[in-house]
Amino acid sequence: MSGLDYFTWVVLIIIIGTLIVGFVVLASLPGKMAEKNNHPQAAAINMAGWLGLIFTAGIAWIVAMIWAQIKPISSPTYTDDLEALKNRIAEIESRLASSAEVSS
Repeated sequence: MSGLDYFTWVVLIIIIGTLIVGFVVLASLPGKMAEKNNHPQAAAINMAGWLGLIFTAGIAWIVAMIWAQIKPISSPTYTDDLEALKNRIAEIESRLASSAEVSS
């Protein structure tokens, strides 16, 4: 083998390595962005990024990128609502008790 053959093999190995590293960086990008944004579904976004790039030729990867940027609207918890209702009921009961004392 001549020097040109060795050079060709080195260039081929560098190109293949670059493609592999580029693929890994692109596949993990949505998950890293979601973790950076403290997204509550970061693990699912990470998996969607990998599977989207592997199985759907990048279509689901684009969806994962958009999903990583959109933070879901958090709904109030029911325990907060329950505490607010308990406080409101206690306030109404105290008003009723004080108005019953005034009318008697």
